[in-house]
Amino acid sequence: MVLAVMIWNGAQVLGSAWDDVRQVRKSDRILALLESETSRLQNLIHRYINQPSPELFAEILLLREAVLGTLTTRASTDPMLSGSVEELERVTERFLNGFGELRGVQATISKTYEEQVLAPARDMAGLYSIIEGATGHRDALIWPSLAKSREAFTAMLVAANAYYLSLASASAEDARRNTETIEKTIPVMSDLADNDLQRMALQRLHARTMALREGLAKLSEQLANRTELLRNTIDASQAEAIGAIDALSVKMRQREQKAQETFDRTLRNISRRVVSIAVIFLGIIITAGVLIALSIRLPLRQILAAMHAITSGNYDRQVQGTRAKDEVGAMARAVEVFRENAIAKRETEDELRASKEKAEGALLELNATQQDLIDAERLAALGGLVAGVAHEVNNPIGISLTVASSFARRAEMFDAELRSVGQLRRSQLEEFVRSSRDAAQQLVANLHRAAELIQSFKQVAVDRSHAERRQFSLSEATDQIVASLRPVLRKASIALSVDVPDNLVIDGYPGSYGQILTNLFLNAANHAFPDGRSGAISISARPRGNDDVEIIFADNGAGMTPDVQRQAFDPFFTTRRNEGGTGLGLHIAYNLVTQQLGGRMMLESRLGQGTTFRIIMPRAARGGSVTSEPASDGTPQWPNRTMSST
Repeated sequence: MVLAVMIWNGAQVLGSAWDDVRQVRKSDRILALLESETSRLQNLIHRYINQPSPELFAEILLLREAVLGTLTTRASTDPMLSGSVEELERVTERFLNGFGELRGVQATISKTYEEQVLAPARDMAGLYSIIEGATGHRDALIWPSLAKSREAFTAMLVAANAYYLSLASASAEDARRNTETIEKTIPVMSDLADNDLQRMALQRLHARTMALREGLAKLSEQLANRTELLRNTIDASQAEAIGAIDALSVKMRQREQKAQETFDRTLRNISRRVVSIAVIFLGIIITAGVLIALSIRLPLRQILAAMHAITSGNYDRQVQGTRAKDEVGAMARAVEVFRENAIAKRETEDELRASKEKAEGALLELNATQQDLIDAERLAALGGLVAGVAHEVNNPIGISLTVASSFARRAEMFDAELRSVGQLRRSQLEEFVRSSRDAAQQLVANLHRAAELIQSFKQVAVDRSHAERRQFSLSEATDQIVASLRPVLRKASIALSVDVPDNLVIDGYPGSYGQILTNLFLNAANHAFPDGRSGAISISARPRGNDDVEIIFADNGAGMTPDVQRQAFDPFFTTRRNEGGTGLGLHIAYNLVTQQLGGRMMLESRLGQGTTFRIIMPRAARGGSVTSEPASDGTPQWPNRTMSST
């Protein structure tokens, strides 16, 4: 409470002093603004006097209103300036009123210059032209004096303009001297004039010269009055205003210094009192702290020893002081809870460790089973391929065997006829030759067909069993794979169309490509066209840029639901599990595309509208072996999809 009262009293004093400091600084900003505005206004007035323009005049009026507004709306309402601003307002008002008087003088000067200097000068220029026109030739006696007078007139006009614009005393003296020269040359030219027109023009010239001299004298007087007015009214008033502002600034500085001294003195008093009370409080706190420390030191040591025992793994040591009712007892009970939790955690960890070992063993068995199923799926696909090719090869081989048997019987009959008759007719020989030629042609055609099938199967089988990288024609590889799958398509009544350009050469793994197409064909035959339904499958390929190839495998079969599409590439997912499906066909194809070939595989399907598989793979395969690398814990890692299958 004592500290609160002291701080409150000090805060009141400090707040009052700080308010004074802030008000002084605010008043200083107003004075600085006034000083800046009056100085800028004085500069604009000087510029306007030297070069009058509507823009400068408008800017002067705006700045004048700003100065008056600052005086009436800010300085007069400022608590520190309100008592001293009357003198400043009076000086500023005189300064601003002087500009109006100065504008009147400037208007008179402009009128005098226009009417009493420029007007006579224009008349004199015309008179000089008349005199020159009345002079018949340049050899006339009047011509040298006329040229000198005309030259003095030009110099006088330039000097008069310079004096009007810059108030240079040298220019005024030049104008006066040249005017005297003109006056001196006029009598000489009058004596040398040889016609009445010249004499009349010279008389008029003399009158206008006298008017010009009077105009220059009057202009000099008015310019001197303007300079005096500018010095005494504008500059003096502005200097007086600056002096008043400086005087007010000095007062503000004194008041600010006084407020700052009050501020510092109050802070020192508060600091001394706070330090004194703090020392007293510190002594009380130290005494109380020693007593409290002595009362809790032993229980805390016991709790600390119990904590060390728990952290070292000795959970059998009991925690002392759990029955106390104070904070130390609460700490002891918390340590006891911690000990019990540590014991429970150790038991749980033992159970989790045992469960983890069992789970890891089961996972290893599952991974082995999974790999066996994948290998079995590949072998099953290859076995189906062998069975289909064997069935396809059986037709030309059987025909060849029948033709060979028939040809053998025909040869025996021909030999018997030859032995029994002794002589053959030409027709019999020709019949035997014709039948021999037909048999040979049939044997060659069917054996070529069988050789082509066996060669296609051999290449496909080699590619499947050896994952070697080589360059191959995508069109030839597709034809070989299609040839090996013809029995499956014919059995299922599926029409096949292939559109693969001949110039697509791939640097990759033909065996993986064959495995992909085989899995897609078998998947379509089993799922897109169930129960022997007829349909159509199309496979097409086209270049995609300079580095990629796009392969589209499409069918018009049953299609897939959105749920099936989301899981189509997942391992072991199948919609015909009860009919022997393993759910690895599309998964293996997806892995081969994304991992070994380094491409992407996308699926588009609608229920009842068929399915389209879009494969984009590089011309040069970027992948490696398709076998899954085991992770750090021994489990194989399935590759992540590069694109969604929805």
